Amino acid sequence: MASHSPATTGFETDCRAIHGAHNEPHRLSRLLARRSPSERQQIKAVYRAMFSEDLVARLQKNLAADQDNELCNLLYLWMLDPAERDAIMARDAIESAATDYRVLVEIFTRRKQEQLFFTKQAYLARFKKNLEHDLVTEPSHPYQRLLVALATSHKSHHDEPSRHIAKCDARRLYDAKNGGTGSVDEATVLEMFSKRSIPQLRLAFCSYKHIYGHDYTKTLKKNLSGEFEESLRVVVKCIYSPSKYYCKLLQRSMQPPRTNKRLVTRAILGGDDVGVDEIKLAFKSNSGKKLEDFIHESLPQSDYRDFLWMWQGGH
Repeated sequence: MASHSPATTGFETDCRAIHGAHNEPHRLSRLLARRSPSERQQIKAVYRAMFSEDLVARLQKNLAADQDNELCNLLYLWMLDPAERDAIMARDAIESAATDYRVLVEIFTRRKQEQLFFTKQAYLARFKKNLEHDLVTEPSHPYQRLLVALATSHKSHHDEPSRHIAKCDARRLYDAKNGGTGSVDEATVLEMFSKRSIPQLRLAFCSYKHIYGHDYTKTLKKNLSGEFEESLRVVVKCIYSPSKYYCKLLQRSMQPPRTNKRLVTRAILGGDDVGVDEIKLAFKSNSGKKLEDFIHESLPQSDYRDFLWMWQGGH
C-alpha cells in the first residue's frame, strides 16, 4: 500500500484496515512493511486514539499465540519504539546459550549516545537489570571490552566530527600495530573507542583509508592474530559502512540450503536505521544483484517473503 500523507488522511483508513486484520499477519505485512519509522509511530498513536488499544500489545498477543511464527515476531519488533526493540534484542542476545555479541555490537554502533540512554532505560524498566552490568562477564570477552568502551564514550554526539582528530586517530591506529606479530595495541583502541562518538570514529576510518590507501578492516584481516583483532574487525565494519554490513548480513542469512529467518529479521531491523534505499544500493554494489531478485531466488513463496518484498519497495 502506498504511503499517505498524515496531513490529509491522519492514517485513520489504514488503522481501520489494521484493526480488521489484527490477527492476520499476512494482511498486516501489506499494511505495515513499507512504513517509515515516523509513519509507524503515527499509526500507533492514531490506532490507540481510535480503538483505545495499544497496537504493539495486540501484535505481542499474536506472537504469544504463535511463538514459532517469525513473521509475527518481525511485525511485533517492527512496530516497537527503537529503544524497546533494542532492549528486547539485547536481552535475547545476552540470554543466549553463548552470548551473541554481534547483536549487541549492532545496537551499540547504530545508536547515538543519547539514544543508547533510552535503550538502557527501557532495558532496566523491562528486565529490572542494568544493561552495562549484564555486558560484564568473567572471563571477559574482547567484544565485551569493546562494547563497554563504546558504552562509556565521553564524546558528545552533538559535536561536529573533527577532521584533525580523525587524521590523528588514523595515525594512532596505524601505529598501534604490535611489530611483526600482527596484533594491535588493545589499550590504544579501547581508549579511542571510549572517547569518540560513532561519527567521529567513522571519520577516523575514512581518514585511515585516505592516508594509507586501504580500509582499516583489511589491515586487521591481513594481520588477524587473535580474538580481539577479529572482534575489532566486526565492530569497525558496523561503524564504517553499516549499509554494507547489513546487506552482507541479509545475503548470508538467505544462503541455501536453509534461510535463517531470525537472522533476516535482525538484518531488516538493523537496516531500518540505515534506510532500505542505502541497503539496496550496497547490495547491488556488493553482489551484483538487485535485492528484490535475490529475495525471490532465495526464499520460497510465503507470508514472510511477502514482507521482505514489500519492505524493499515491491508492490
